[in-house]
Amino acid sequence: MLELHLQPGARRTEVAGLHGGRLKIRLKARAVKGAANQALLDFLAEVLQAKKKDIKIESGETSRRKRVSVLGASRAPESLLSA
Repeated sequence: MLELHLQPGARRTEVAGLHGGRLKIRLKARAVKGAANQALLDFLAEVLQAKKKDIKIESGETSRRKRVSVLGASRAPESLLSA
């Protein structure tokens, strides 16, 4: 389970350290019609080498603060820190 703080509408998609005890991820996509959520799922799937269907937003669908579950990832969540 990942505890995340998102910043949609950033210049590029990247991990930006910690924010209030959560991993902060900047997303290039804007928070319009689910684009930022989809960009988050795509980013996590790529970095963690997991299938998109195995990544699910558990809570915070419309919030910057999200809880995301990841199953079957080839890389550990710590790999996000070097992304």
